[in-house]
Amino acid sequence: MKLHTVRVHRSDENLAREDQLAWKIAEVASEAIEPTDAVVEMVINRVIDNAAVAVASLGRAPVVAARGQAEAHPVHPAHPVHPTPSAPSAHNAHDAHNGSTVFGIDGGYSPEWAAWANGVAVRELDYHDTYLAAEYSHPGDNIPPILAVAQHAGRTGAELVRGIVTGYEIQIDLATAISLHAHKIDHVAHLGPSAAAGIGTLLGLDTATIFQAIGQALHTTTATRQSRKGEISTWKAYAPALAGKVAVEAVDRAMRGQTSPTPIYEGEDGVIAWLLDGPEAAYEVPLPQRGEARRAILDSYTKEHSAEYQAQAWIDLARRLGEAHPELKDPANVNRVVLHTSHHTHYVIGSGANDPQKYDPTASRETLDHSIPYIFTVALQDGAWNHERSYAPERAGRADTVALWRKVTTAEDAEWTRRYHSLDPAEKAFGGRVEIDLADGTRIIDEIAVADAHPQGARPFARAQYIQKFRTLAEGVLDPAEIERFLDVAQRLPQLTADELAGLNVVAPSVVTAPKGLF
Repeated sequence: MKLHTVRVHRSDENLAREDQLAWKIAEVASEAIEPTDAVVEMVINRVIDNAAVAVASLGRAPVVAARGQAEAHPVHPAHPVHPTPSAPSAHNAHDAHNGSTVFGIDGGYSPEWAAWANGVAVRELDYHDTYLAAEYSHPGDNIPPILAVAQHAGRTGAELVRGIVTGYEIQIDLATAISLHAHKIDHVAHLGPSAAAGIGTLLGLDTATIFQAIGQALHTTTATRQSRKGEISTWKAYAPALAGKVAVEAVDRAMRGQTSPTPIYEGEDGVIAWLLDGPEAAYEVPLPQRGEARRAILDSYTKEHSAEYQAQAWIDLARRLGEAHPELKDPANVNRVVLHTSHHTHYVIGSGANDPQKYDPTASRETLDHSIPYIFTVALQDGAWNHERSYAPERAGRADTVALWRKVTTAEDAEWTRRYHSLDPAEKAFGGRVEIDLADGTRIIDEIAVADAHPQGARPFARAQYIQKFRTLAEGVLDPAEIERFLDVAQRLPQLTADELAGLNVVAPSVVTAPKGLF
């Protein structure tokens, strides 16, 4: 990897295009590099993972609404090009306009709207992969827009893999170096550029075209983090989907010769100067050198539980504590519970956020999955975590849960913050230390560094776990034959022809009808 110094430049400095970060990202995206075997295997895992959580969310209101919007934008309304995943259209030459598939239903749809609908489905349950560094991210959000374009443009599985590898690489490299949340900018500002870069790799576009698409995608995906603050709304799932949709549209415009604000990162009225660290800022952004393998996807990690990533380890610890000390489940036995953890966990999903909604039993699901006091309490009492039952209103409102929940607080611990930001995989951590004071005067202390499913955890996820996650979440939603068909196609991803890419969709026997809107 090579570190690139990125700083603000006055307009009269005339920063050369080739010296701009967007150009350097585009150079990475336009270089034809074959992925390593380990990287290919992980791409397959993440395609399965995305589909698993999308299937589980097919009936949820944000997904239903987004799917309805996509259905209103078919490519060929009179002639659906993908009647079923097992019988795709034969018209799949490069640069064909085949349309893209949408999770749950048949048909070929406009790629930007398919990216939108599938992006919402993937993100709705907050249950897929993550990468945490200077910024946090869900790099699996790159897959829906890149896959949608691959299907629409008639690309092969191998080309799709290369595009996804680029999307992961760029988002993770940006998240490693540039903090957005420190300035209350939503993390999807890194997703617009990464998805545009990944689509550029997929399509084999030249550096100049990808450069323009990256600039447009960044310019149009910067928004505040209010979508993840206080009473969190259904928009939380839409924010990354919008970034993917915008990336598709940006690539389309760039291919038509349209240009972007330049320099988008370094300009004196650009992103760094006014949205991030200001005119005196400087970042060291890592990017692969020419000829270097793109391996960033291997640094990301998925979720065993449907909750904010910083909650994953705490769920595992809470389950163990509840089993070892069943008396902790009764609030009458507990005076207080303090989770000593990282800055991010304390201030974003902990009591340091100062959001009363994090202790509100009537709060939205989106709010509860960003409340570590709630999550720790329920995992402790139930000894389990479920993407539906654990968030049910009747579960959140249970009297003994509310009583115990309000005794749980968080505190920032400098050592856990340091480990959160460590670049050493052996010590990087997302957990912390819990101190529980009991009514009888005794104290229980325990700690956990990473989730059980983390690569450094007690039970790291491998292909078998990804497949089991898909089977579990698809049970009762898809027909058994459809489950097996999808898993077969997904595991053959690098060998798929353009004709077979439609098979990366799943079709449910029935889906909820979308409410009416404008379209």
